[in-house]
Amino acid sequence: MTRVWGGRTLHEVYGRELPDSQPYGESWEVTDRPNEQSLISEGPLAGTTLHDLWTQQREEIFGPGLRGERFPLLIKILDARDDLSIQVHPPAKIAPTLGGEPKSEMWYIADAAPGAKLYIGLSAGVTKEQFEAAIADGTVDQLVHAVEPEVGQSIFIPSGRLHAIGAGLLIYEIQQNSDTTFRVFDWNRVGLDGTPRDLHVSESMACIDFSDCEPGMDEPDGHTLAICEYFAVDQLDLPEGTALGNPDDDRFSIVTVVDGELRGSNGRTFVPGDFILLPRGGDQLESLTPTAVLQITIPE
Repeated sequence: MTRVWGGRTLHEVYGRELPDSQPYGESWEVTDRPNEQSLISEGPLAGTTLHDLWTQQREEIFGPGLRGERFPLLIKILDARDDLSIQVHPPAKIAPTLGGEPKSEMWYIADAAPGAKLYIGLSAGVTKEQFEAAIADGTVDQLVHAVEPEVGQSIFIPSGRLHAIGAGLLIYEIQQNSDTTFRVFDWNRVGLDGTPRDLHVSESMACIDFSDCEPGMDEPDGHTLAICEYFAVDQLDLPEGTALGNPDDDRFSIVTVVDGELRGSNGRTFVPGDFILLPRGGDQLESLTPTAVLQITIPE
């Protein structure tokens, strides 16, 4: 996906094919959206869309008890060479009234330039009235809380949390299957077409949690980086020769390599930036080197 804040790191680090010289900010790795579909890359189901798997072979591939018209997660790699807009996603209770979909997400920091920042929540003491005034005079950035994350850290972004990714960060993003974002401030810049990007001030003001002040990066709970009703994300550090399967034999998981190398039962190898759907009852993977992975599941 081209983005005004993107770059070429998706090609340089992960070998993604970028067809032109435009800045690319997002690689949608696991997606079941109406106009964006993941495809199975090899094997007897090669070429099958994720949506077809979900609708036609749900229990066989993913496991029992899973509901929804579409696969419930959207997983991306984000390349921020410039600051993203300061934005918010709508909470479930008000999303329908705003014509959008709720979205909670989590970020895993894969790489960070010195001094790179995340903007999350508000600075202590900021009122709704002060924030509205800052929108009018273009100084919203002065009221948003900033942290400098380290590689390997993560943070959960519930819907309603004001947030932005700063320049110099490479991030794995796991989120609800939603594409609703309300921009409240875009650093007073123009988009790729040379005109100011649309802002969604009234929608943002309806969504922002003004009690969410100065959150920090999350502390893992054992292997678990994030867990909510929509997804769970575990980070696993695998010594060479370790077998990795689904934590629940009756459910699928998605594994992505952060560092190192995995091998599948068919001999295929997987390297950083690769995403593997481990089906219900599927064969295990094996680490060929010391390997760090994220394993994503849907809680029961």
